[in-house]
Amino acid sequence: MKIFITGATGYIGNLLAHILADSGHCVHALIRNERMAFSLNHENIKIFIGDINDKEKIRNAIRGCEQVYHAAALVRSRMKDTSVIYSVNVKGTLNVFDEAINAGVNKVVFTSTCGVMGPSLKEPMTEKDPRIIGFTLDYELSKKMAEDIVKQYIGMGLNIVIVSPSKVYGPGKISHSLTYNAIIKKFLRTGTVFIPYPGNYKGCFGYIDDVARGHILAMEKGKVGEKYILGGVNISYKSFFQQIKKLSGKGRIIQVPKFIIKVCAYWQWFQYKIINKEPLFTPVVTNHFYRNYIFSSQKAIFELGYQITPFEEAIQKTVHFLNLPDHA
Repeated sequence: MKIFITGATGYIGNLLAHILADSGHCVHALIRNERMAFSLNHENIKIFIGDINDKEKIRNAIRGCEQVYHAAALVRSRMKDTSVIYSVNVKGTLNVFDEAINAGVNKVVFTSTCGVMGPSLKEPMTEKDPRIIGFTLDYELSKKMAEDIVKQYIGMGLNIVIVSPSKVYGPGKISHSLTYNAIIKKFLRTGTVFIPYPGNYKGCFGYIDDVARGHILAMEKGKVGEKYILGGVNISYKSFFQQIKKLSGKGRIIQVPKFIIKVCAYWQWFQYKIINKEPLFTPVVTNHFYRNYIFSSQKAIFELGYQITPFEEAIQKTVHFLNLPDHA
């Protein structure tokens, strides 16, 4: 079967492309950067150069495909021109869905994020729970707008399923410095990690293999118009890094009060305004560090057969991978 994938050089998309190609499918991968083509070196992967804001490039790549995985997105917490985030995540999604209808695609799996659901209180959030705060990050808002577009295109006859990964970790690509692979890698290298004080704030951590295979399960079994959380273990940041410390045999976990992080964020923002040095995080992003983000994957487990790798096994594989010489 011919399958079209956007975001195939990304963290989730790359593994997804290889799983499908290994299964004998012909994968049509649309990529923006030709220099990243090496990451898709597989006899069953055909590369098309272009991006999702070029409908002609999409049209050429999607031709003859029966299924679409739309995993491309601009994941940024800060940008000088935030309109770029909406151009990629909203307009780009419109373009992909338009061309999917024109190409007669059977089914689409759209990759959103648990960030659309926002922070949690005491219990894990589910797909049906309302968001408890307003949107403060353009990335999360843009993905919510894209989810709303899904409803529109289902009404036009396009079969779409939404999947919402939580925080993802595990062997694979490291993109920006705030991804958990990057944080784990730095912890292993320096022996120090900084977490919010108190350390009992919790996050939902999904193992990359589980999340990628969850996409395929959503294509096979997902109900049109439904959303499925692809998460993992709900665990405190302190416990998460204590497990890494136990495996590596060293390390300091330093809990940092919110006011200190705020001061650092404002200082970085000041430098950004004066000398254009891009901040690692902004004052707005700081608030996200001091909230719980826990989610339930029970719907995906029950309806799709989604499986969660035991945390101890998953984190051990991750630490081993990030300790390899090529990832030092």
